[in-house]
Amino acid sequence: MNSSWRIGVDVGGTFTDFTLFEEKKNYLFNHKTPSTPDEPAEAVETGLIYLIKKYGIDPSTIQYLGHGTTVALNMLLERRAKPIGLITTKGFRDVLEIARQTRPNLYNYEIKRPEPLAKRSHRVEIPERINADGMVILPLDHKAVEQAALQFMRDGIEAIAICFLHSYKNADHEVKAAEIIKNSFPNAFLSLSSEVLPEFREYERTSTTAVNTYVGPRMHLYIQKLKERIAGLGVKCSPYIIHSNGGLLTIPMATKFPVKTCLSGPAAGVVGATAIGIEANQKSLIAFDVGGTSTDVSLVLDGKPFFTIERNIAGFPIKSPSIDVSAIGAGGGSIAWIDDGGALKVGPQSAGADPGPIAYNNGGQDITLTDANLVLGRLNPNALLAGELPMDISAAKSTLEEKIAKPLGISVEDAAAGIVKIAASGISRAIRSVASSKGLNPIDFSLFAYGGAGPLLGAVVNEEVGSRVIIIPSSPGTICARGILLSDRSFDFVQTVLATLENNGWEKTLTAFKQLTSKADHWFELENISAHSQVVKYYIEARYLGQSFEVRVSSTISPRELTQEQFVEAFDTEHKAQFGYDIPKRAIEIVNCRIEAIDRNNKPPIRENLEPTKNVHPHERPVYCGSFFGWKNALIYNRDQLSIGKYLKGPAIIEEMSSTTFVPPNYNVSIDNTDNIVMEIIQ
Repeated sequence: MNSSWRIGVDVGGTFTDFTLFEEKKNYLFNHKTPSTPDEPAEAVETGLIYLIKKYGIDPSTIQYLGHGTTVALNMLLERRAKPIGLITTKGFRDVLEIARQTRPNLYNYEIKRPEPLAKRSHRVEIPERINADGMVILPLDHKAVEQAALQFMRDGIEAIAICFLHSYKNADHEVKAAEIIKNSFPNAFLSLSSEVLPEFREYERTSTTAVNTYVGPRMHLYIQKLKERIAGLGVKCSPYIIHSNGGLLTIPMATKFPVKTCLSGPAAGVVGATAIGIEANQKSLIAFDVGGTSTDVSLVLDGKPFFTIERNIAGFPIKSPSIDVSAIGAGGGSIAWIDDGGALKVGPQSAGADPGPIAYNNGGQDITLTDANLVLGRLNPNALLAGELPMDISAAKSTLEEKIAKPLGISVEDAAAGIVKIAASGISRAIRSVASSKGLNPIDFSLFAYGGAGPLLGAVVNEEVGSRVIIIPSSPGTICARGILLSDRSFDFVQTVLATLENNGWEKTLTAFKQLTSKADHWFELENISAHSQVVKYYIEARYLGQSFEVRVSSTISPRELTQEQFVEAFDTEHKAQFGYDIPKRAIEIVNCRIEAIDRNNKPPIRENLEPTKNVHPHERPVYCGSFFGWKNALIYNRDQLSIGKYLKGPAIIEEMSSTTFVPPNYNVSIDNTDNIVMEIIQ
C-alpha cells in the first residue's frame, strides 16, 4: 500500500510548526523547527527535509501542503516595503488621510495615525466619474492614466492601487485603467478595488486595496521562493495558503489577494481549537495561543468561532471576512525590562527566534518570559523540542539577577515570578476584554490554552479569569499547523445592494445572490471541485434604516428559499443578540450580500497516534508555585505517560515535544477521552 501524505505548516515568529498526516494508515505526527525570519521559506524547507528523512517519505507522495504565513502581517507591522502608487478619482486624492474622523479613545489627545501607504506625491487623480447607480458621468481620461504610469515608473514605484469612486457598482473604468498601465508598465503589481473589495464605503475600500498593494510584491516573491524550495525537494503538489477566515487559498489567489492572509496563522489555530473542543464536548471556549512573540485570543461559542468583517491591523482598516482574533505582544520571547519609573514591564518587544532568550546561548542579551520560567523550575532545560534545544539555566539566572532582581532590590525567584505574573495579567486582561466586548462572561467558558507557552501560563492566567476548566490539547504547540489540515478551501464573493425592503430590497437581494452564485459556480469549476464536496454559505449584511453599521445574518440555504418575513425575523433576532434590543417595525436596509464557496476536504484525526509509555514512573524536581505555595517538589511527567482516564494532582509538570504544562498545587488533572489535559481548580 503506497503512502499518501498531507502536511500543514505554520510559520511563527519563533518556531515553524509542522503536522504530518499519512492518509492510508491514519497516522498523525508533529514537529517544530526554529523559524528563519529573514527568509521564512528556509525554515519550511529545513523542516520538510527533516520529516522526509525521519519518516522515509517519497516527496512525490505528498499530496497536500497547507501553509500559514505571517509575511503580510509583518510587512504592515514593520513597514518594510517600498512605497506604492494610488490612482483614484479626481477630488479623492486624500481619502486615505481624511479617513474616518472617529476617536477610539475619546480622551486620548495624542492619537497618531500611521502614515498612508501611498505618499501624497504618489497619489494621482484621474478625471473620471461613475455615480452610485453605476452610470458613467465622466468617461475615463486614458491620457491621464498613461501619464500616471510613466510618473510611477520614473519614481521607482512597483505596485499600484486603482480605486475609483463607485467601482463596486461598475468596474469598467478600473479594468480599463489596469489595461492601460500594463501596456506601458508590464511588471507593475496592480490591485483593483473592484476585485479586492467590491463594496461601498470609499475609505475602507481604498485602505484595503492599498494594503493589498503594499504587501503584494513581497508576498509574490515569498510564494515564488517557497514553491521553488518545495519543488527542489521533489514535492509535486502546489501549496495552499490559509487566509484570515480560516479557509485555504490557492497560490494564484494568495498572490493576487495577499491582504486576505494577514491573520493566516492565528485563524488556523482557532480552526484547530474549535475542532478539538467539539470532539471533547467543550463547545464554548476562550482560546489563547501563546507563541514566541505574541498571544492570540479568540472566542468560540456553541462550536462556532466569532467572525468579523472589518478589523484594524497596524492602524490600517482592512475589510475582509476573518476569524475574530485579538493579539497582544506577550509570548515566550517577550523581553522583561524596567521603565524610567522603576516598574517591571514585559513586552511587547520580543527576542524572537534570533537571538532568542538568553538561555538559548545564541547571543541574546535580554531576559525573556522563557528565561523566567526556566529559573522557576517550570521548564526543563533539557526537554525543549524533545531535547533538541538545550537551555542554559545558569546564564538565564545570572542575567536575571543582574538586570532585573538587583535593580529592583528583590530575589531572583521574585523577579522571575513577577515577569510571569505581568505577562499572564496582560493575557488575562485581553481575555476579559474580548469576552466583555461580546457581552459575555469568561467564567461561562472553558479556557483552551495552546501554543508553545500557553499550557505553561494557563493556570497563572486563570487566576484573574476565573474559568472552571482549562483544556490543553495534545501537542499544543502545533495546533495552528494541525488547524491547517482541518481547513477547507474557500473564497468569498460580495456585492453591495443598498436598498430597503420597502424599496424592492428583497428582489434586489435575490438578484444579487443569483449573480454571486454564478461567480461561486465559476470558482468551483475553475478549481476542479467535485459536486459532492461543494458547500455554499450565504450572508446578508443589513441594518435598521438610519444606522451606520450592519448586522450579519447567515444561512446555509439559499435566500431564494427564504421569504422576506423569515429574513426579517432572523435579522431582528441577530440584532437583539448583538446589541440587546430590536425594533420590529423599523425599516430594514440590505447593505451587502455575500457568498462563501467552500470545498470540504477529508479531515485527518485531531490528535497524534501515540501509544502511552508503559511502566515509566515520574521523577521529581523543585518548582516555584507562587508566593503562597513557594517551592514544591513537583512530579514530572512525560505527556505520553498519561493515558486516557489518568488522574493526578498538582503540583506537577507535564512535558512534551511542543510545550510544557504547569499544574499548581490547587489543581487536579485528568486526561479525557480525546486525550486532552483537563485542569480543574480544587474547590
